[in-house]
Amino acid sequence: MRLKTRLVRHLEAQSSSAERSNAKDSVEDDSFEDDRLRLIFACCHPSLAPEARVALTLREVCGLTTEEIAKALLITPRTLAQRIVHAKATIRDTQIRYEVPTPQELPERLGAVLHVIYLVFNEGYSAAAGAEVTRAELTGETIRLGRLLAELRPEPEVIGLLSLMLLQESRRAARTSPTGELILLENQGRSLWKREQIAEGVALLEKSLKSRRFGPYTLQAAIAAVHAEAESAAETDWRQIVAIYDQLRRIHPSPVAQLNRAVAIARCDGPEAGLRHIDAVLEHGELVNYYLAHSARADMYRRLGRTDEARASYEKALVLTQQEPERQFLQERIWQLK
Repeated sequence: MRLKTRLVRHLEAQSSSAERSNAKDSVEDDSFEDDRLRLIFACCHPSLAPEARVALTLREVCGLTTEEIAKALLITPRTLAQRIVHAKATIRDTQIRYEVPTPQELPERLGAVLHVIYLVFNEGYSAAAGAEVTRAELTGETIRLGRLLAELRPEPEVIGLLSLMLLQESRRAARTSPTGELILLENQGRSLWKREQIAEGVALLEKSLKSRRFGPYTLQAAIAAVHAEAESAAETDWRQIVAIYDQLRRIHPSPVAQLNRAVAIARCDGPEAGLRHIDAVLEHGELVNYYLAHSARADMYRRLGRTDEARASYEKALVLTQQEPERQFLQERIWQLK
């Protein structure tokens, strides 16, 4: 990822040498010793709209492409580009300076910073395009930033996000075959899961849960922990996962969480029940171009023996994904239906 870009140099140019020197002293005093973490906080300026802060920081500081960010935010590349242009215009017109936030300003920026780290991790966990399922350089970097942030602001959701990333990353070696094919969670060799990362992630999760001030990152970590602690796919407590998704839906509703809940319901109550919930999610429209929604729908049809409908949904998912291992997996599923 690029550490500095034209945007950051532009922001720096608006500050005097003395101001930059003072900012540097503030960084050291406030334990902002990491350049990228400093830049993320600096670019998540409250004068920018929340969605613009995230889009701008992902593009200009973290170096993700427009297509990668658009996928993560469930918007079109055109909408994403417009947000970035508007954010840059706001920076120019309001003369936002490249400044490290004071300790009093940190809380109002923390949510956007967590969101940026979360989205970059997700791109590393499941790449938007290319020949690989994962991007280890992104997951490794975001875990590093998560550790730094947890030292700086050891708050429940910071700890919860670090827990989530560790628990998800623990499965990376098992998610693809030696030749690069995608392996679903239920088929992964659990001996390949990194137990030290699982143990650390679970310990962090328990710390966040004990605070009783946790939020969506901690709840997602709790779901990951249920998977991580199950000795086999068959022993996964799907009822507990549905219950956690119910909590997540109450405090932080999102279409992707609704989709994942539908998949969990299918594991408990069968594919017909899962299909009803997936159809309800798709009817709202936010996930109409989200390939995983159509892939999940196809799997429900396949399990119900509705071959033609399964093939149509798999083909829709195939059109929407640009990651080669996912394309190969979907194509194989289509061939199996013939």
